[in-house]
Amino acid sequence: MAESNYDLEPVKALIKVLNGGVEFYTEAKKKLDDIELSRIFDQMIVDKAQAISDLQPFVLIDEGEIETDTALSVDIRESYTKLVGMVSTDKAHTYISQLEEVEDKVLKKLDEALSKTLPPKCKSTLLQIQVRMQACHDQMKQLQELTA
Repeated sequence: MAESNYDLEPVKALIKVLNGGVEFYTEAKKKLDDIELSRIFDQMIVDKAQAISDLQPFVLIDEGEIETDTALSVDIRESYTKLVGMVSTDKAHTYISQLEEVEDKVLKKLDEALSKTLPPKCKSTLLQIQVRMQACHDQMKQLQELTA
């Protein structure tokens, strides 16, 4: 493992939430028969996958291997949504509400990472990702309000 003066745990935690988000959006796409939502979810998956790809080099330098785990909280939320989705009459709203919560978690993890002392290039990458993830959050929030 490479020696680093930086604590990259918050970046790894963010990657875990992003990985979980990709899985959750993928699962939601399979469960909802809506072409427009599928298109939106595809874009969310692409944005998260790009953020993961942008962050992995920092973890690789620090750890010597990429981060592939998902955040347990996202996994739990996905399981909860599946359960509620089975009994809910409005599956789209149920998934969108839970996905919006995942977006909240992504922003929270981004804020936590940005509050730490990190390599300048990592900090710059996080700031760029924050803009994209804020847009994802805002879009899901808007969908949540439209489907309420």
